[in-house]
Amino acid sequence: MKQLAYLLCLLVGISLVGCNRSDPIVVIELHPKNPDIIYIATNDYIYKTRDGGKTWANLSRGMSHSRVIAMAIDPAYPATVYAGTKGDAVYKSYDGGQRWVSQRSGLDDATISSVVNQFVFDPQDNTHLFAATTMGVFESKNAGDSWTKRMEGMKEVLMVVSLEMDPTRPAILYAGTSGGVYKSVDQAGHWEKANNGLVPPEMVKSSRALNVTAIEVDAFEPETVYAATLAGLYKSTDGAKSWARIGESLADQMIISMVLDRSKKGVIYITGREGVHRSEDGGATWKVMNRGFATTNIRSLAQSQTDSKLFYAGTNGSGLYRSADAGESWEVMPPVSAVN
Repeated sequence: MKQLAYLLCLLVGISLVGCNRSDPIVVIELHPKNPDIIYIATNDYIYKTRDGGKTWANLSRGMSHSRVIAMAIDPAYPATVYAGTKGDAVYKSYDGGQRWVSQRSGLDDATISSVVNQFVFDPQDNTHLFAATTMGVFESKNAGDSWTKRMEGMKEVLMVVSLEMDPTRPAILYAGTSGGVYKSVDQAGHWEKANNGLVPPEMVKSSRALNVTAIEVDAFEPETVYAATLAGLYKSTDGAKSWARIGESLADQMIISMVLDRSKKGVIYITGREGVHRSEDGGATWKVMNRGFATTNIRSLAQSQTDSKLFYAGTNGSGLYRSADAGESWEVMPPVSAVN
């Protein structure tokens, strides 16, 4: 019946917001080799499609009721999937999400009840990964079987929202926190504050500290780093020694997610309450990329690793969208609840 209702909505041209409102799509995780396999996480469940979004399966059996905030696919063994939750630490699946096991070793009680915001893999060793949590950065050298806290030098903050590893120099890590950016040159052995031009000192000491929602390193120019925050977008051209504000022409300065185009230098996508925007000149100018959206409150964005023009956008209530032309136009995909 839900599938029929969805088709009727499309036939009569009713907005999906009024017709079949969906849960916010918090995470989109794309298979590195098979474009038909997609994972998404909503406020309630994890779903997976094997046919490019025509049908979906609920993969949350065996997990707690806790919300999934982050997901990551093992780059060497894509059947292995990690899920970071809000309030129940880390889960891992060895069979593409069919069964999940809890991985808590090394995480204290406070960390288990915190939020796991992101995973980052060492490109030279798939068993070596890091997790950003609201209780700090944690490292695993055995594929998540155990975790060790890595916060030396990060004294002013605990909450780590985002992590990024330099794709050309894996020893270099950047952490986006509730108090700006920190940098490590020894794979999280020690952190140094990197806030020059980014966060005023008085703000770091206050409760109004700047949340860094995403960090991206330019693979074409690794000294160029972008930091998306809840109060604007920043760019560094010297490895985070200094930052400059960019994107001030954007109508909404609350940046929720960011993607650097892996195939073209200087091309950036950002999302927020005003939809998707793209810059083709390193953030100097921006273009709105909202054609086809029913609503413009975009929660998540992902670029395919097999087709650089293929993007997916998750909204805060109007479902999952796909673009086959690098964001020039978007088409809505069947809601997971309509075909599950």
